[in-house]
Amino acid sequence: MQDSPLAVLLSRLDFAWITSMHILYPPLTIGLAMLLFFTEWRWLNSQDEAWYRLTRFFEKLFVVNFAAGVATGITMEMAFGILYGPFSQAAGPFFGQVLGYETITAFMYEAGFIGLMIFGWGKISRRMHLFATFNVALSSSLSAMWIMDANSWMQTPAGVLFKNGIFQVTDWAAALLNPDVWLGFPHMLLAALELALCFVAAISAWFLLNKRHVALFRRSLVYTVAALAVVAPLQVYLGDGLGRVVADDQPAALAAMEGHYHTYNADGSVDTSWQVIGWPNAKGDDFAWSISIPHALSLIETHTWNGKVTGLDDIPAQARPSVVVPFYAFRVMVAAGFALVPLAFWGLFLLLRGRLGAQNVTAQRWFLRAVLAGGVLPYVSVWCGWWVREVCRQPWVVYGLMRTEQGVSHMSVAAAAFWLVGYMAFELTVWGSVWYFLAKIVRRGPDVTTPVVAEGQQPLGHLEPAPHGPIATPSYIRPI
Repeated sequence: MQDSPLAVLLSRLDFAWITSMHILYPPLTIGLAMLLFFTEWRWLNSQDEAWYRLTRFFEKLFVVNFAAGVATGITMEMAFGILYGPFSQAAGPFFGQVLGYETITAFMYEAGFIGLMIFGWGKISRRMHLFATFNVALSSSLSAMWIMDANSWMQTPAGVLFKNGIFQVTDWAAALLNPDVWLGFPHMLLAALELALCFVAAISAWFLLNKRHVALFRRSLVYTVAALAVVAPLQVYLGDGLGRVVADDQPAALAAMEGHYHTYNADGSVDTSWQVIGWPNAKGDDFAWSISIPHALSLIETHTWNGKVTGLDDIPAQARPSVVVPFYAFRVMVAAGFALVPLAFWGLFLLLRGRLGAQNVTAQRWFLRAVLAGGVLPYVSVWCGWWVREVCRQPWVVYGLMRTEQGVSHMSVAAAAFWLVGYMAFELTVWGSVWYFLAKIVRRGPDVTTPVVAEGQQPLGHLEPAPHGPIATPSYIRPI
């Protein structure tokens, strides 16, 4: 019995919704864990309590985001069985094993140390607490590695034989080290760090614009902007490399994301033009209108003037992905990623010119507003990048081996609609709760009065009002 096309569509939309909402949280968890390790390490090495205050403040935001990532992640793994049962069964010998490795070597590993990181202040030694924070950062990165490995295998499957409806692993090394993962994982890991840097910078800019805790958040702004000046251009470079991998291993995907319909022009010459913007025609075999740059696509993908880039007309009709979503999502992703480069360099310029000093940082209001607005750009880029990655793989759930309609669960339209509504309600509840608690923590601001937790629960400094006289000046107010 063939499934209803509407039921298949609803199942696809449901999983698209689940993954789109889940991808909001893990990148920040991964990147922010790295930054928390850095700030705590700086505190232990400098004995400067400003680093301690920053660590404790951003740790609260980390916990909220981590909880949302766990809740939506468990929901997504449930959805594999509910919405994509045949795929889960067929890909179990590889896909299931990899998710199992992620659970054992990353998720459970992280779960053990995150308890020490959150509740261990004053109960374990400072170095042990730093060790716990380091392991949270490492385990979250390991989790990303396994998840990206599984997803990369779906993009460029290797080391398996699809026989009798089951993916039988014939070469574990080839499967794990498939072509896409070599740049797919670093690209995602750097995206997580970039997102965390922009997140911290945006919150710091908000406090500086409101002239709250200026000395404290000036420090976090300066360090994140300096790091972003390195990370943002590097991410563009890795993205270019990943694009060439897609061109080699998924030509249909590249043609869709670039809107490249024709390999050759009418006169037989190679079509090397890059479509900057456009809209597909009613037949879906070309653009109704477009703005293009001759030779630009060849320069981007082959780094030559007249290099051949496979067009959709060279792809069998039954293997072509849709164009509209990947074409526009790819351009939004690239625009957001590129916009972070001049923003980071602007901040670096101000920093080198001494305009982000303690006395004048709040005067750079246009820059602070740009940083605050720029905090959303990595989210947009990650979101659109994931859409490009998933939609461009269609009509395959495992590229070239298993089609999506083969992998989707057999269910009625009513059942598919029920799960879609249910998952939407759950994800929106989590999303709303995250916004509520993050906003509440930010509005309250960092705790600068509670004595610093030290080994043996002995405070390093006392910030409470003196019995007779003015309030003691926190140490982080002193010049950096």
